[in-house]
Order: sequence, then structure tokens, then C-alpha cells
Amino acid sequence: MNIHEYQAKQVLAKYGVAVLKGGVAYTPAEAVQVAKELGGPVWVVKSQIHAGGRGKGKFKDDASGKGGVRVVKSIEDVEANVGQMLGKVLVTAQTGPAGKEVKRVYIEQGCDIKRELYLSMLIDRATCRVTIVASTEGGMEIEEVAHKHPEKILKAAIDPVEGFQQYHGRQIAYGLGLEGKQVNTAVKFMGALYKAFMELDCSVVEINPLVVTGSGDIIALDAKVNFDDNALFRHKDIEELRDESEEDPAELEAARHSLNYIKLDGAIGCMVNGAGLAMATMDIIKLYGSEPANFLDVGGGATKERVTTAFKLILSDPNVEGILVNIFGGIMRCDVIAEGVVAAAREVSLNVPLVVRLEGTNVELGKKIMAQSGLPIIAADNLADAAEKVVKAVKEAA
Repeated sequence: MNIHEYQAKQVLAKYGVAVLKGGVAYTPAEAVQVAKELGGPVWVVKSQIHAGGRGKGKFKDDASGKGGVRVVKSIEDVEANVGQMLGKVLVTAQTGPAGKEVKRVYIEQGCDIKRELYLSMLIDRATCRVTIVASTEGGMEIEEVAHKHPEKILKAAIDPVEGFQQYHGRQIAYGLGLEGKQVNTAVKFMGALYKAFMELDCSVVEINPLVVTGSGDIIALDAKVNFDDNALFRHKDIEELRDESEEDPAELEAARHSLNYIKLDGAIGCMVNGAGLAMATMDIIKLYGSEPANFLDVGGGATKERVTTAFKLILSDPNVEGILVNIFGGIMRCDVIAEGVVAAAREVSLNVPLVVRLEGTNVELGKKIMAQSGLPIIAADNLADAAEKVVKAVKEAA
């Protein structure tokens, strides 16, 4: 689960992470009030959407070329810039061409920036440890830094038994070129970040940029925090920060029915049981010359109703030109899948090719249900046969 920058800063500040003062606003009038309370002479107006690259982003239908993060020097400019942002669509490298509508802004006090650094904590699957990642190239996308200047990426893996130790912090601080009191300040900063990461079940905490001010303070100028969805039951206060308007409606609907669904850009809709089988299904669709339209795992204990919902989710995507159902019935029974597929196909008036491959528990009963349905369902003997048939059927229907 993602949250907005201002929310991330509020959460991290409770753990002792240094952030600047600021306030959220939903109207220009509210923004003016926040700016007056903060005092001047400089403020930063920040669009709040779930995407990075806001400063370099551009608003649709705005010829000014101004981004989603702006430094202003008067109350009047605060009001004017907020008015230019709210209700407008901001397009960044992470939103795609569709962009996202700005519904709230964050007004933050300015600061004297001497250096911009990068700092994050994440779970490194290679080492199975929480790892600190840092760089002297703050303000840049870390992927770009890793590609162009891999020698400028610093890492420190933290043993889960030992936890964060001061030597971890000093290793990173010295690598970033910090000196004197800045080293101890950075170590405390990273210790607070680690405590928040572990206690809140985070998957990523990213500070970009982490700034060193003219007076030597170390401050999180931006903050991005992602949480493990599977641990949210332990953090009701965090779950309340969720902004569903920033999330894909289809993915939200899938979550309500315990379905794992992610929309992609292809033409072949997929319904599969099991994440590994779903990945293999998407791969083989690409192998046969097409692209998957989604990842959709119905799980091992899906009901007829859940399968029907999954089918509707796939067809809610206007880019879907064909559907491949690939089920291996272990815990999941093939007849339940077949009943759900038939019920959904009838309910939504199926108008795209449908290929179904079933194997496992009650497979013969499942095939019988589909054969007697009267629907134009194309049966497949194996995964390769299914992929070949669905790609061929889509091309012929085009």
C-alpha cells in the first residue's frame, strides 16, 4: 500500500526522522492559511499523487511547462500556483501518459539546500535482508544512477538478528562524504528510519532527496513509504491513510474478493490459479506472439462467485481481445472453475474468443460443464496448445 508524501512525513516524524514543517490543503484558501501559519519568506508547493518525478512532470493542457513541485516567494504565488495544480492532471514518468489528477497539495517551508543525497531502505531478495541503499546523487532516479554510475551506489545489508547498528550508519555516512557532527546525525536518522521500517512492516522507505542544509542539518526533503499489504491487519491506523482514488478501480474490486489482479497493457486476458502458473501463462502468451492484458490469480480456494467476479474484471478492460483460462486443479476444483466461467460468460454476453485449459481435480466434470454450456468455448489440451489457440483466435477475430 502506498501513501502520499505528507502522510509519509507525518508517520516518519513520529519515529524521530527529521522533516520540514508543512500542511496539506485541498483548496487555494486552505493553502494560503497553511502558508501564513508556516511563515516565509519561501514556501514549496507540492502536488500530492502516488507517483514520483512530480517536479519534472507536466500538467495536461498547460503551456507554461511548470512541474508539480514549485518554489514560491509570496502568499499570492502560493494561492496562484495551488489554483493551477488542483483539479489538473499531472503527467510524470511514473504515471504514464494518462497522468493523475491532483486533488490535494502539500505546502512546506523552504530550506537552504547545500547537498542533495539519496537514501532508502528496502528488502533485498538476494540477501533476504533489509538493506540500506544510498548515493551522493540525490534528486535523480536511483535506477538511472545505477545504470550510469553504479560505483556511486552504496549498500549495507542488516542482519535481522543483529538489527541496525551504528557501524551500518557510519559506513553509509562516510560513503556519502558526511563529516563531523553530520555523521552522528545521519546515524540517528538511519536508526529512526530502520525502526519505522520494521515496526510498520514497510516494503520500501525512500528519501529522495535527503538534504544537507547550509547549517549542516540532515532533513528528509521528500519521502516515499510503501507498506506490506499482508501486514495491514496489524496497522489499522496506517490502513486508514489509504487513498483509494489513487488506485486502479479494478484492482480495488479484485482485492475486495480476495483476488490478486494487476492490469497490464496487452490484449490477452488471463485467469489462472497460482502466482507461478500465472507468470508462466503470461510468458507463453508472449512466446506465441501476443501480450498479456493482466495478471490474475484466483487462488487455491476460489468459489464460483469469485471466479465470476474475476471473469468480469478481465472483461472490464476494453483492451482485452481474448481470454485464456489456465487452471491446474489441486485444491481448486476444475468443475467450480467451469461453473464460474460459464456463469460469467452468460452474464456479460461474451464477445471475445475464450480458450480454457483445465487439468486436475474433477477435470472431466469441468470439461463436461463447458461442453454442455452451449457457449463457444475453445478447449485446450495443454498450456502451449492453449496459448497458441488464443493468440490465433484473436488474430482471426481482428
